[in-house]
Amino acid sequence: MLDTQDRISRLLEKANTLPLCPGVYIMRDKRGKVIYVGKSRKLKNRVSQYFQNSEKNVKTARMVAQVQDFDWYVCDNEMEALSLENTLIKQYTPKYNIRLKDAKSYPYIKLTAEEYPRLVFTRRRENDKAKYFGPYSGSGTAYSLIELLSRTLALPTCSRRFPRDIGRERPCIYYQMGRCCGVCTGSVTPEEYGEAIRRASDLLSGKSREVKRELEAQMYAYAEAERYEAAARCRDTLQALDRIQQKQKVVADPDTEQDVVGLYSDELCSVVSVFYIRAGVLQDKADHIYGADSILEPEDMSTFLCEHYKAREYIPSRILLSFSLEDEEVEMLSSYLSGLAGHKVTVRTPERGVLHTLCDMVQKNAAEQAKMYHSDTNKTEGTLAKLAGMLCLEEYPARIEAYDISNIGSEHLTAGMIVCEDGKFKKSDYRTFRIGSVEGTDDYASMHEALSRRLEHLKDTEGSFSHLPDLILLDGGRGHVSTVRALLLEKGLEIPVFGMVKDDFHKTRALCTENEEISIAREQDVFSLIYRIQEEVHRYTVGRMTQAKRKTMRASSLTKIEGIGDAKAKKLLSAFGGLAALKQASRDEIAAVPGISGKDADHIIAYFEK
Repeated sequence: MLDTQDRISRLLEKANTLPLCPGVYIMRDKRGKVIYVGKSRKLKNRVSQYFQNSEKNVKTARMVAQVQDFDWYVCDNEMEALSLENTLIKQYTPKYNIRLKDAKSYPYIKLTAEEYPRLVFTRRRENDKAKYFGPYSGSGTAYSLIELLSRTLALPTCSRRFPRDIGRERPCIYYQMGRCCGVCTGSVTPEEYGEAIRRASDLLSGKSREVKRELEAQMYAYAEAERYEAAARCRDTLQALDRIQQKQKVVADPDTEQDVVGLYSDELCSVVSVFYIRAGVLQDKADHIYGADSILEPEDMSTFLCEHYKAREYIPSRILLSFSLEDEEVEMLSSYLSGLAGHKVTVRTPERGVLHTLCDMVQKNAAEQAKMYHSDTNKTEGTLAKLAGMLCLEEYPARIEAYDISNIGSEHLTAGMIVCEDGKFKKSDYRTFRIGSVEGTDDYASMHEALSRRLEHLKDTEGSFSHLPDLILLDGGRGHVSTVRALLLEKGLEIPVFGMVKDDFHKTRALCTENEEISIAREQDVFSLIYRIQEEVHRYTVGRMTQAKRKTMRASSLTKIEGIGDAKAKKLLSAFGGLAALKQASRDEIAAVPGISGKDADHIIAYFEK
């Protein structure tokens, strides 16, 4: 207790020496690892609050209990402090800071830059002259929008490439069903197809009213010109748009474009809900849920919103908040977002009226998401507590790492590692180890190499590998456990290790140590968790091994072509994404790949024609 009081007194004394100016502070634990990064308009006031006896919430108190020292940076203004804070959070990934999903992994809808453009799903934004819409809250939203627009506007969804494939094959069943305009028949002019694509683009941009007005005017024009089939197509499209709008939730006037942000926080979790309203309709929503270790107060929301909107293609001119920020914070946030958007962005917290009611709705959505999270967490914590009891663990197994070995003969020997954190798979921490030092198919030696390489990273001061697992599970029996325990003993580490034993039907049966088996069959929730972990690590490892095998097979098949070696094979596969697309490519398209000559293209065409 005295040590704790001395530590707090020392830190408070240091905090009181800080200047009263904008800046960023970095909290470190006893290992020197960064556990929290924050910013403030007045460094001294903000940092000293952590070490005073004033009442703090549970999350902040938990973080302060681990702080051994802190650093700080003085900034010229709040905007500079905000930018530096974001940079340092990305650099150190501190335990107690909230972290948004990497922008690269968000789903987008891509309108390709081709003669006959297509709507496709992607998670990568490239500088390829294509137009991108999003990002969306999930892949399901993006896929459903593509399907809805393709059906409504009769856009082709097949793998044919136009104009190359026009007239080459008979139309597919979607054309016969009226769900495709039939570009492949040659009856659709480039101008007509361009109109349909432009409407799809307008609808994705939220301009549904303009599209409807345009379609109505065109329908009447076709009718007057006695082009009744064209008029009927316009009528059908209008009816489809009406059906889409009936399914959507109208929350504002038709001309309204705004985002509404709600925040709910308690001792167990924090939830940020964002509603994206376009043309008065709730087009999409995103719920960001953070556990008990993540600190998220209203004053942290400016950092969250800046990072959130840096990942988005479009920022509306109005953003409503269900919580209050200080005037200086609102001014800085509005200025920052206006610079990102290229137009004026107003950030405000409505106190009454329709907009206040809308904020309440989003706030209630965040609270409901938190309620669901609590329910799931309580169930998961109960399961992990039972597992800890069955295995006689000294610590609650919040972070579980599981390993498996996979190979085809003696080739592509692969170890896979998955992470289950608080009962949920954390795919961002999954890792693959290509085993290089083992000859033949020695699973024990392969497991030893994989764990050796993983444990070497415990000395890292940042990144997921720096975290010590609470429990290691191996897809194997007593021999695997014995191998890994000897390795841990050699490194002076005390981490519980158990094997996941399978029955004759290759299904989970029990957990084992070097000497005994522990049955988990009677505890259904524990059995279900271990079963899911064992299936997931097996799926992941086999998938990565198979992926490596496929790459080798693809490249080796191309190296049979005269003049094509490993380097050119990799360039071709990278440019076309696979053999199927390469087979369909023309000579000019192949020759356009950097490093591939016209002569190479001729050899490739001749090879596939055989």
